[in-house]
Amino acid sequence: MIRKYLLPILAVLGVLFSVFVVVKGNKPMPAAPPAADPSVAPFPAYVAGTGIIEASSNNISIATDLPGVIKKFDVKVGDHVKAGAPLFELDDRNLRATLAVQKAALKQSMDKLERLQSEPRPEEIPPAEALVSEAQATFEDAQNQLHLAQSLSDPRALSREELTHRQQAFLAAQWRLKNAQATLSLLRAGAWKPDVEIAQGDVGYAKAQMEATQIELDRLTVRAPVDGQVLQINSRVGEFAQTGPLATPILLFGNVDTLYVRVEVDENEAWRVRAGAPAVAFVRGNRDFSTPLKFVRIEPYVVPKKSLTGDSTERVDTRVLEVIYSFERGSMPVYVGQQMDIYIQAADRGAATRPSAPQT
Repeated sequence: MIRKYLLPILAVLGVLFSVFVVVKGNKPMPAAPPAADPSVAPFPAYVAGTGIIEASSNNISIATDLPGVIKKFDVKVGDHVKAGAPLFELDDRNLRATLAVQKAALKQSMDKLERLQSEPRPEEIPPAEALVSEAQATFEDAQNQLHLAQSLSDPRALSREELTHRQQAFLAAQWRLKNAQATLSLLRAGAWKPDVEIAQGDVGYAKAQMEATQIELDRLTVRAPVDGQVLQINSRVGEFAQTGPLATPILLFGNVDTLYVRVEVDENEAWRVRAGAPAVAFVRGNRDFSTPLKFVRIEPYVVPKKSLTGDSTERVDTRVLEVIYSFERGSMPVYVGQQMDIYIQAADRGAATRPSAPQT
């Protein structure tokens, strides 16, 4: 009984279930709705590209001329600063100590120069004049003694030794008088000119050293190169700041009063782009936000593509022509570094006219 009825029924039910599963699995899956409605090109013929928003001054990777430990940041992310305003400062204790030593050396050199330039001191002249007067009196006394000895009528009244002694005393007094007069003249003449020039050179050298150190101190304060906004800070107080190009800049800065968008056009479409061609940008995620673009320039060098959109048909070995447009942000909710969909008006592919070379 079981073999006669139950087994055939089970077999039929199994076949029906298999047919149901196959039919159910072959139904087409409904397409998932897009996360956001795609933008629509406003031109009948166009070239589409991906645009990256950047500052009108280009995104400036702020670096430091000198290596050192970051002492403090004078700005925070989002601050708008004027050109020349301090952005961050490096530890300057070593240079300030050097500057203090150089200031002391400069003061010493200036004191030495001032002393040379003030010579002779007024109080030094009277003693020198007194020495001249003393030497003059000694000379006149020796001269009188010699004249008395030479005027004797009888040579035997004075011994030869005494006469010689008076002659030598006269010569000695004469030379002491000349020496005192020369010393007084030298004192009145003041410092020797070459000594003053050497002292002036020492002062100039000390000042130059101070100025060099002051310049190094000023370089430890990194300042804004243009008016702009702080876009990103990637370092912290106490970290060591290195010189040279860095993979991650210490601080990213740029002028965002007017925004630029760098459009990457596939090299296969580059021939269709014309300098000055109208273009429109759409914010990704909301096609209701759009803005006309103003042509700035074409970068005349085709570069490897760096920005990947994730499209399955996208080639990673593509080279692109970069076209720069500008726009006013206004109330647009966009930020530097954001991607936008760009449509550039272009000639139809079937146009017979030969395209002219793009101009920047």
